[in-house]
Amino acid sequence: MANERLRDAIHSKGLTPAGLAIELNVDPKTVHRWIANGREPYPKYRHAIAARLNERERYLWPDVVSNERAAEGSESEVIKIYPHRNAVPDDLWDRLLKNSTQNIDVLVYVGMFMTEKPNLLAILRSKASGGARVRLLFGDRDSDAVIQRSMDESIGRNTISAKIDHAISYFRPLLDVDNVDVRIHGTVLYNSIYRFDSEMIVNTHVYGKVASHAPALHLRRLSSGDLFTTYAESFTCIWESAKPLGA
Repeated sequence: MANERLRDAIHSKGLTPAGLAIELNVDPKTVHRWIANGREPYPKYRHAIAARLNERERYLWPDVVSNERAAEGSESEVIKIYPHRNAVPDDLWDRLLKNSTQNIDVLVYVGMFMTEKPNLLAILRSKASGGARVRLLFGDRDSDAVIQRSMDESIGRNTISAKIDHAISYFRPLLDVDNVDVRIHGTVLYNSIYRFDSEMIVNTHVYGKVASHAPALHLRRLSSGDLFTTYAESFTCIWESAKPLGA
């Protein structure tokens, strides 16, 4: 049976089977067999292909990667666990932002701590002009979820809504920048997500705790893991249901 997932992933990256063969230093007929006949590449090639196509091995070859191996890969995606988000070093945030060239995704209700970074707007403009896609998701100030979160934190019914107003006012100058999109969402925020290409900071949320006092995970995507992709897919799900700012 042909591997249509592999075929589609190759073409979606603007590649051809022959081009992929050159990059992997294999015979083009070998790549043809991987696609047309559903042959399974050796592990070293599976890993290289998945990394090149930015796909999971488990997606491209569902019968090859066992649940046990996927669990091991996901565990290896965790670089470090911080007890609180405010314990994430400033130089880590700086490195992640500096090295990003393709994707910068932020999912928050407020995220005002980001505004403490000097020249953040200029940096995001520069990244966008260089071809990176910047997607910012803020909370809908009038949504039930935002109001409930404010009450759960015992800081007043409309406090988070007011903070959202301040955050959006800060980031509003980016609305006319190409490759920058800003949307608002009214979902229950189980995690704040900060993605920088293949790395990510996930700020889990704990009832009764403000976000800065809740744990944070530093993740790096592996083709054999599922953890990074799970959070990335969660971001996409919220993004697709969110409203453009001002709509």
